[in-house]
Amino acid sequence: MSTSPHPAAPHVLPFFLPGPDGSDPVLVGTGIFLLVATLAFGLLLLRLHTLPERLAHRGQKFQFEIVAVLGLIALFTHMHIFWVIGLLLALIDLPDITGPMRRIAGSAERLAGLPPGGGDPQEAERPLTGAPAERARLHDDAPNRPRARELAPGKHED
Repeated sequence: MSTSPHPAAPHVLPFFLPGPDGSDPVLVGTGIFLLVATLAFGLLLLRLHTLPERLAHRGQKFQFEIVAVLGLIALFTHMHIFWVIGLLLALIDLPDITGPMRRIAGSAERLAGLPPGGGDPQEAERPLTGAPAERARLHDDAPNRPRARELAPGKHED
């Protein structure tokens, strides 16, 4: 087979026509472009999908965990409302409620003369273990605790 063009064909052929050997440079270029474009688009969507988690990462751990779970639910169920809720939750700064409440509880325990953590209701609900005499001693000690108006030992009113 001859590789010379037909005598009626133009002398300069456009680049997008396949050569006589059957190679098609436009097809190869289009295939490479589609692979790169698909990969780039997938990475963009994944980056956009993780936007709420990246925003919530600067906040509290509890808030981050909720946003991450909402993102996973949105990913696996294809229900975009979970992603929107996660994004809104990530954008809102939740106030720290536990810090001031712990300080208030610590101050109240100090006023009541309890040791730190002694006024914890979970500790009071736990069943007492040990000898009955030890349990009775713990219960008998309760009336001897100072009341809230009484000062702790060693402190005097000015």
